[in-house]
Amino acid sequence: MNVLGVCNPNLEFIYCLAGWEGSSHDGKVLRDALARPNGLRVEKGKYYLVDAGYSNSEGFLAPYRGQRYHLKEWGGGNRPLTVEEYFNMKHATARNVVERIFGILKMRWAIIRETSWFSPEVVTLLVNACCLLHNFIKLEQGVDTFERDYRDQEPEQHPSSVVEEIDLVSGVCPSQSWTHYRDAKAVDMWENRSGR
Repeated sequence: MNVLGVCNPNLEFIYCLAGWEGSSHDGKVLRDALARPNGLRVEKGKYYLVDAGYSNSEGFLAPYRGQRYHLKEWGGGNRPLTVEEYFNMKHATARNVVERIFGILKMRWAIIRETSWFSPEVVTLLVNACCLLHNFIKLEQGVDTFERDYRDQEPEQHPSSVVEEIDLVSGVCPSQSWTHYRDAKAVDMWENRSGR
C-alpha cells in the first residue's frame, strides 16, 4: 500500500493519505491528495521537501536527479563537489525526518510492519489510526520512548518547518520558474556554506 505522509520537524503528522495501491506513482497520489476537499494544502510561496519520486514543482522541492543524494553517500569524509550535490546533501538531511517518523510508527505499531491479511479498506483505516495515535501520544506524553529509541539509532536532523494557509498550490506541474527557484536556493546554500 502506498502511504503519503506529510510531517513537521517535530515528528508529527500533518497529513496522511493511505489506501493507494503500492504500485501507484507517487505523483498520482500527491495529485489526489491536493484534489480532495479536505486534502493536503500548501500555501503559495511555501514548500514541502519531497524525494526524487516527485516532480520539482511549485510547493514541492525535489532533489537534483543524477547527483549523490542519500545520507550514506556523505559518510567517511565524502564532501559535496558541486552546488547540486551540496543542495542534495542538505535536502536529504532535512527530509530525513520523514524516514524517522515512519521508522517510529513501525516500531510502535506491529500491525503495520508486516503484510496484512486485512482488506485494503481496513488497512487504510489502521494506518490512519496509527498516525493519529502517534500524534496523540506526542501531544500527551512528555517523553516518547519510541522516539528516543529511534533517535539513539540514527542522528537527529532539523528540517525547515512549513506553514499552510491562504493562497494554495492547486496542482503538481513542473515549471522552469520552480527549477530556477531551486537552482537559486542551491547556489545560495553553496556560497554560504560553513567550513569552505
